[in-house]
Amino acid sequence: MEATATLSQYRQAPRKTRLLADLVRGKKIDEAILELNFRAKRAAPVFVKLIKSAVANAKAAGLDEKSLIVKSITVDKGPVLKRSRPRAHGRAFPIHKHTSHVVVILSDLSAMVAKKTKKTEAKKAKTSTATATKSATTKTVTKKKPATRAK
Repeated sequence: MEATATLSQYRQAPRKTRLLADLVRGKKIDEAILELNFRAKRAAPVFVKLIKSAVANAKAAGLDEKSLIVKSITVDKGPVLKRSRPRAHGRAFPIHKHTSHVVVILSDLSAMVAKKTKKTEAKKAKTSTATATKSATTKTVTKKKPATRAK
């Protein structure tokens, strides 16, 4: 089971915001919030608030707060606010104010572990059947070496 929270049109460039997203991806909720509390980045308190919102959504869905991890956190490009800066001789230089869309998906740790074990078991079963069919269908072909002449 998963719980999500989204933040739309956050007024900071995605390039700067992704630094924090990469930091907390795959961690437990407590570790992620603790890590963000000690970061000196402008987006850190916003990320903490977003993760807490996703935890509240998970509680409402009936998930246990202690077993939640950050399954994925994506930072996408939002709309760009285009402004201009007056310059000499009546010219104007463009200013681009970038925005970001942030999506946090929390997942239950036990569900993730069960899913991974299913995948590994399926892979093992697939490889064992593939090797069994290969060994049954392959024939051993040996080439004879040409005879050498005695001098």
